[in-house]
Amino acid sequence: MTRTHLVTGAGSGIGAAVADRLHERGDALCLLARGDERADDLRRRFPGATVLVVDLADPAAVGALTGLPDRLDSVLHVAGVVDLSPVADLPLAQLRSQLDVNLVAPALLSRAALRAVRRARGTFVFVNSSAGLTAGPMWAAYAASKFGLRAFADALRAEEVEHGVRVTTVFPSRTATPMQEKVHEQEGRVYDPAHWIQPGTVAGTILHVLDLPADATIPEVTVRPVVPRPAS
Repeated sequence: MTRTHLVTGAGSGIGAAVADRLHERGDALCLLARGDERADDLRRRFPGATVLVVDLADPAAVGALTGLPDRLDSVLHVAGVVDLSPVADLPLAQLRSQLDVNLVAPALLSRAALRAVRRARGTFVFVNSSAGLTAGPMWAAYAASKFGLRAFADALRAEEVEHGVRVTTVFPSRTATPMQEKVHEQEGRVYDPAHWIQPGTVAGTILHVLDLPADATIPEVTVRPVVPRPAS
């Protein structure tokens, strides 16, 4: 039976890398796009994929989403947004958008997809961040959303084990993606993708989780770069 995966964030970075790998091996994809233009791009890149349009920053739209497959071997929550700001200057819109995209949307999508994942005794993968383990200056909103995502995954794991559903949180450190380039710009630092984990490396970790035999699970895995972090 062909395996079917729901993937968010497949337009770039880690999401694109893992969707590429799944598509290349013949698995079926259901991809979410925030608008029609991105949806068209995904259909061209992943022929045969089901592409649904929904803005993850709009909880009402996410909650009303229809068209998900009846059976899902995995749900891969990869999409995310980041904006750095000290708490003293944190705009409400930035706080709200990071919570909505990084935490609320995965929670609502997980609820919507739960019966389909139960049918397949499938796996939820939450791509978190090292910021979901420790929070530094300027990272309050993003880290809060990721700490919350870890808690949500922990609760889901405990609830669904009796249904044979596995739940894994992946904590990548800085990865060479467009998001990381944006972070460097906000930090005022020079961006060199060679210093950071490559998206394909994280994608390989996710596939390892998905391909585990049924007798095992990996609740959490942290992925860190080998090279030292540059000073500037």
